Amino acid sequence: MNTNYLESITKQFEYYKMLGEKTFAQVPDEKLFWQYNENSNSIATIVKHLWGNMLSRWTDFLTADGEKEWRNRDDEFENDISTKDELLQKWNDGWKVFLDTMKSLKEEDLGKIIYIRNQGHTVLEAINRQLAHYPYHIGQIVFIGKMCAEKWASLSIPKGNSKVFNDDKFSKPKHKAHFTDEFLNKPKDEQK
Repeated sequence: MNTNYLESITKQFEYYKMLGEKTFAQVPDEKLFWQYNENSNSIATIVKHLWGNMLSRWTDFLTADGEKEWRNRDDEFENDISTKDELLQKWNDGWKVFLDTMKSLKEEDLGKIIYIRNQGHTVLEAINRQLAHYPYHIGQIVFIGKMCAEKWASLSIPKGNSKVFNDDKFSKPKHKAHFTDEFLNKPKDEQK
């Protein structure tokens, strides 16, 4: 294992962050708070849950249990965010704590033991746990966004364009790159 893992996994998380943000940009503001029924979550509620999880898990990551005493997880599922600005503030605050922590980690930290609800995890296991958790919820955000957007611009390869996409990829020489580089390094007006 080397620091390429930390660099690669951080890019992977940044990619999912970008998918959420591209979804927010396509959804009318009032639809960010829409729930299909009382048992489902709105986009805003999912953001609130991610925010609470990120603050709890990644504050004092190497020294304190990931389930902080001050966290009120049940409250995260109350659909009480009322503005897009509030939603974006929570989104950005959570991601800042998380990504700042990720970027502070070193290769030698990966084998250290941290605790979540008194259950030991290596740092590597804790990162992988969140790599399953955060994209799970961002997939929900994207799914709701596709239902609510007036006109949806695909966040990946648009339907019917796989051949064009693949032809372009195979027309270039083989090279080593992280698959997110083409999405994360483009100016926003060039991202499709």
